[in-house]
Amino acid sequence: MRSYGLFLVAFSIVMPIVSAILGVLLGWGLGMTLGGTLLLATLYASASYIAAPAAMRIAVPEANPALSIGASLGVTFPFNIFIGVPLYFWMAEQLYAIGG
Repeated sequence: MRSYGLFLVAFSIVMPIVSAILGVLLGWGLGMTLGGTLLLATLYASASYIAAPAAMRIAVPEANPALSIGASLGVTFPFNIFIGVPLYFWMAEQLYAIGG
């Protein structure tokens, strides 16, 4: 954790936000409701802790699964619950206010 800590924490926060932006844009582009867009953005943002640990075990067998599981459940999940979902809702609201 000492050698990867800062990168791991930063990636665990930045990647869900980037993914949520894509989800918000796609939901808006598809004409989904605000709530549907929020749900899509949240699903996009949460993909890192749903799929990443299993994908890493298959793709890189020598990778330490404790790092991916620890980052996803210890950083990304709480971030999404307390900061992410309100942030994604705000982003969707702003886009819907601008784009109609």
